[in-house]
Amino acid sequence: MEFWVLLLVIVLVVAVLFSMVRVVKQGFVYTIERLGKFTLAAQPGLHFLVPFVDRVGHKVNMMEQVLDIPGQEIITADNAMVGVDAVVFFQVLDPGKAAYEVSNLYQAIMALTTTNLRTVMGSMDLDETLSKRDEINARLLVVVDQATSPWGIKITRVEIKDIRPPIDISEAMARQMKAERLKRAEILEAEGDRASSILRAEGDKQSAILTAEGEREAAFRDAEARERAAEAEAKATQVVSDAISQSGNEAINYFIAQEYTKAIAGFATSPNAKTILFPVEATQLIGTLGGIGELAKGMVEDNGGGSGGGGAAPKRSSVPRTASRTAPRNS
Repeated sequence: MEFWVLLLVIVLVVAVLFSMVRVVKQGFVYTIERLGKFTLAAQPGLHFLVPFVDRVGHKVNMMEQVLDIPGQEIITADNAMVGVDAVVFFQVLDPGKAAYEVSNLYQAIMALTTTNLRTVMGSMDLDETLSKRDEINARLLVVVDQATSPWGIKITRVEIKDIRPPIDISEAMARQMKAERLKRAEILEAEGDRASSILRAEGDKQSAILTAEGEREAAFRDAEARERAAEAEAKATQVVSDAISQSGNEAINYFIAQEYTKAIAGFATSPNAKTILFPVEATQLIGTLGGIGELAKGMVEDNGGGSGGGGAAPKRSSVPRTASRTAPRNS
């Protein structure tokens, strides 16, 4: 009998010791109630409680948590029914308030987010709800955070996961998008054709300008070449005239004989002339050259006397010139 009593006492002592010791895990805070009243927020670690007086009230998760908001059917300002899904990120800052200021924290946050989601999106048109998600998220964050601040929590983010417009509206939006893309494609094609036509016209214009400038430059160069050739010819003629006026028959006979010889050489090198016949003899050629020289010298003397120059060149007797012309014919 005494053994069983001793065993019972040992069991009671062990149970009391176990009830006195509490280990709080990292990321959690335990609320300690003494005789039913909240007295302490036990941080992570080892804690000792007074047996039969203190007890753990709530185990509050202090980590950031995610609350999934179920799908909601919302009527927008333009009477379009859309389905919306959202998520809420929050963190408990005051475990006492989170445990005792609200009965069911998660249910309260969900209900508060749902009602404010309907309010915010119900005041916007369908196009705004589809294109202004960031604005919706920001407005929900401000409203829900202010409403839940007395509960000792902080709403970090509110995100719209999905917006589902009705099927007929989705089809109409798809047709509208297709028409818009076709219009943009036709506009881009027309702009491309216009730009191509403009560039082609600019190219033709530049080509015509360059062609005209080239023709003008060619004409200028041709005129300059003709002018240079005329100047050279005039200078050559002046040199020949000076040589004739200074040397007499010898110079003109030399020039005429040189040109005559070049002409004969040209006949000899012609590809079509196989046989060349000269109807005059060599003595007649010499006489012809002498006669041409006399005629040219007489013209030079006449020009010199008519121009009032520094005096006429000394005249030679015409008898020896005639004899030099006719002597070869009598030989």
